[in-house]
Amino acid sequence: MSVTIDITGLPDERLLFTPSPLAELNAMLHVLAEPAHHPALHGWASCTTATIPPELAERLLEADFLWRSSRADFLAPGLPGATLAEELDAVDRIDDELYVAGALITTCGSSRLNPRTVSPLTDPAANERARELALARGPRQAAFADRLLADPPAVRALVRRMLEDCVPAFFADAWQRVLPDLAADARRKTDLLTHRGLGETLAAVSPSVSLDQGADGRRRIVIDKLQDSTTSAADSGGVTFIPTAFGRPHLLVVYAPGWRPVLQYPVGEAGLPEPVSLAVVQQRLEALAHPVRLRLARTMARGPHTTGELASAWELSAPEVSRHLAVLRKAGLLTTQRRGRYMLYQLDLAGSARLGSDLLEAVLR
Repeated sequence: MSVTIDITGLPDERLLFTPSPLAELNAMLHVLAEPAHHPALHGWASCTTATIPPELAERLLEADFLWRSSRADFLAPGLPGATLAEELDAVDRIDDELYVAGALITTCGSSRLNPRTVSPLTDPAANERARELALARGPRQAAFADRLLADPPAVRALVRRMLEDCVPAFFADAWQRVLPDLAADARRKTDLLTHRGLGETLAAVSPSVSLDQGADGRRRIVIDKLQDSTTSAADSGGVTFIPTAFGRPHLLVVYAPGWRPVLQYPVGEAGLPEPVSLAVVQQRLEALAHPVRLRLARTMARGPHTTGELASAWELSAPEVSRHLAVLRKAGLLTTQRRGRYMLYQLDLAGSARLGSDLLEAVLR
């Protein structure tokens, strides 16, 4: 499953790497709403939650479906500004149809709305469907959808004031702290794009992002996501990549009709392992799912063993053991060391211990 962005004919200069205050505030709000997704940020989330004024905390709770399970499209700007105020001004210029569709994707689950073909503001069937889906997700979502559909300008003004109130409450200090790293990462990616090309640049963005140069001559950016969807950057004039310090492990992709494609990616963090793709996690799980390989892994977890020792311990032939070791090694689950003419194999305990967190990060990405 993947989201594919067709960039055929698009020059690399149209690929923009830049920080965004609004997108980073979006990521921070998601951390506060879903701290279990971000164990490395538990300290920040706890301290921030404890210091947010109660009145603001209540308003954030009422609107948290704008950034909890999905994110409203307008919270990840296609052309970021230098300040949060500039980006909120740009959001204000979006017409009500686009804004409502961007908000209702979070309220109505995975049912994307294309305001260019059907709008719940003008189409009775779409309006009823939006309310039905919102009600299925709870009373707060239903109340928000009702208010938004009845009076978009009033709800838009309330959301803007709420986001502005986040600035003195917690955003200003956090943004000032992370902005230098985000700007430096954006510069590195831009330099990499200029000197090494798009393929290496996308690989540096995330192991879940790749360049597909098809035999048909088309170029596509492929992002490993839960959805299967295709969009084109031709009409919007480019693709925007936004680094985030608060977004790990998520890889946020905005690709709705009427929006410039946006990909918000987590920057590398010192002391944390590099993320691995879902395909690698699946390969490791499948390698350990075989009962013989699981026995061998349990044996090698206790110390290094030769092929002959493993064969003798489990009454297997040496070639059979070698085949199973090759699978485990290809999955990155073994370490090896040579002792004279013997090769010793041992389970990579650190890598195996990360399998659970790698799986969680990959499925949340």
